[in-house]
Amino acid sequence: MSTLSQTAAGSATAPAHPFLSVRDLYVHFATEDGTVKAVDGLSFDLERGSTLGIVGESGSGKSVTNLAVLGLHNPRNTTIRGEILLDGQELTGASERQLNRLRGKKMAMIFQDSLAALSPFYTVGRQIAEPLMKHTGASRREARARAVEMLRKVGIPQPELRVDDYPHQFSGGMRQRAMIAMALVCDPDLVIADEPTTALDVTVQAQILDLLKDLQQETGAAIIIITHDLGVIAKTADQVMVMYAGRCVERGTVTEVMRRPQHPYSWGLLSSVPRLDSAVEVPLVPIPGAPPSLLAPPPGCPFHPRCRFTGQVPGDACRTVRPQLPEPREEGRSGAACHLTAEQKEAVFTEQIRPRLR
Repeated sequence: MSTLSQTAAGSATAPAHPFLSVRDLYVHFATEDGTVKAVDGLSFDLERGSTLGIVGESGSGKSVTNLAVLGLHNPRNTTIRGEILLDGQELTGASERQLNRLRGKKMAMIFQDSLAALSPFYTVGRQIAEPLMKHTGASRREARARAVEMLRKVGIPQPELRVDDYPHQFSGGMRQRAMIAMALVCDPDLVIADEPTTALDVTVQAQILDLLKDLQQETGAAIIIITHDLGVIAKTADQVMVMYAGRCVERGTVTEVMRRPQHPYSWGLLSSVPRLDSAVEVPLVPIPGAPPSLLAPPPGCPFHPRCRFTGQVPGDACRTVRPQLPEPREEGRSGAACHLTAEQKEAVFTEQIRPRLR
């Protein structure tokens, strides 16, 4: 399940290319104050049947990246450079007509705010049925039957009756389930879930995440989950990409990144999460400062203004030299974009970080 790793050379069973491949992606927005560098040179791969978790603070570029994959940015004020390949098809620069044929059928998105994403003027059933009629030519009767089936599959009680309800008649958890049904009604190969459990209680969160995993096992879809909740990542993802200031600062398997992170920003994210099994006297350690303005991101390592370990790096490298993310290794671990040496990272993690994660 190594979605971010390069396939071993010469493997007879390896696919010719990843299902989703993003290379050197830049997404810049023109504003009155200047150019916002929302995504600044991002690369990653994702295979069918795997789940990639993208984590980071608000404004790190998570949602912007995936809206670029779907082609949902306004072209009038957005500049997108790089390569986005979906099953070998180039999406960067594709026409709106080409993208419309793919959205819903080949790729779909579960939006963060289900109440805002669902139209209040149409029934839930009609909104689920619409992409099916558009992409498959199904009749209204066939599409309605499929909508009832999908509502039943995602756990909506009495789907034959609720299919004619409007979004405001659903609870928050039920609306999120309806969004999942709408995204999956055409069995897309790629599903992007943007904060799918926001504002839901813990019980409903667990049900939604289990539902996504069950549906993935049925359809073999590739899933991207965008979140700031590390618990969601630990429960659902195979691979993790940590984003900061529009860049990937660390990536690897969920076990590696959650249990043995390599970047100071990842250390900060994990150290600031409360744990039920931690000793009362062990304090949380929040990340100091705030994310940088993407109108004028800092030179060198974008995290250096907030990093507690710049003094361990010789010279002024953290402030002047942009650290590069190591190339993925065959086993999936690709490390972190940080100037600290492997020995320094090991010492800091062992002495300062790991005691807080136990």
